[in-house]
Amino acid sequence: MLEEVERWLRGRSWSAADRPLEQLLEAKRQTGRTVSVVLPALDEEATVGAIVTTIRDTLMTDAAALVDELVVLDSGSTDRTAEVAAAAGARVVHRDSILLRLPALPGKGEVLWRSLLATSGDIICFIDADLREFSSTFVSGIVGPLLTDPDIQFVKAMYDRPLETGPGGLDAGQGGRVTELVARPLLNLHWPQLAGFVQPLGGEYAARRSLLERLPFPVGYGVELGLLVDALHTVGLDALAQVDVGVRKHRHQDGQALGRMAAAIYRTAQLRLTRGHLVRPRLTQFDRGEQGFIPHTTDVDTEERPPMTEIPEYAARRAA
Repeated sequence: MLEEVERWLRGRSWSAADRPLEQLLEAKRQTGRTVSVVLPALDEEATVGAIVTTIRDTLMTDAAALVDELVVLDSGSTDRTAEVAAAAGARVVHRDSILLRLPALPGKGEVLWRSLLATSGDIICFIDADLREFSSTFVSGIVGPLLTDPDIQFVKAMYDRPLETGPGGLDAGQGGRVTELVARPLLNLHWPQLAGFVQPLGGEYAARRSLLERLPFPVGYGVELGLLVDALHTVGLDALAQVDVGVRKHRHQDGQALGRMAAAIYRTAQLRLTRGHLVRPRLTQFDRGEQGFIPHTTDVDTEERPPMTEIPEYAARRAA
């Protein structure tokens, strides 16, 4: 590990407990910064309501108004995600209702990019909508450094990711398989300054709007790696941080979904390494059928949205 990264780990890695809620509320009063929380959601009716309720009950009260805006951004759910989220008290915005002149592309990154037009906070906090046993420290923990330290621009959550091994069984160290098999090797080899991030692909992170609006957003699974790498190059390592928020429990993907995720992440990394020759952006996987293995091929997410500052509608809204 680089000496620079060892120093960064000592000075830019914290626990959520290091900044009590009272300290954050006072910092928010002094700075006047506003906080938006965005939950990108696709068919998450089983979990989104509890997350919204927890945030509203603990961080959006008269006594503890840390969060100013809570938006569930629905990316085309076919279940009751929107209804459940609204009933719990979130403002629900559908992906297709934002920036109508530009047809939406499928993918998580597309929703996160469009959320910049659907929110107004100075600090934007992204939280995945499939979390179980959710704690509000996921929000307060990663927002904290941005409220208390003007030098911090981008904060990732770090946590244990237990993998369910059967009824009631958990393997504490086996969650985040794409992180360990794809993202961590890529970062260590090509961006060693980012080797200290425990959960580089985690969906829980917060950043200043003034940074996010300058970054391109890969539309699919590569968005987390892309934003992290681009933030490094835009503001430098010392402007990045991570906060331990405990344990993250969520729905795990099957092996083929992980394969598609890995391919998109590799493609995102490759785009940032070179603008020359690129690998074929398609992935072939196999299912066993009655006559043997059956191949099926899918496109790998390759589209990226430009920095939001290049979108006329966003510039007009900011100028208003």
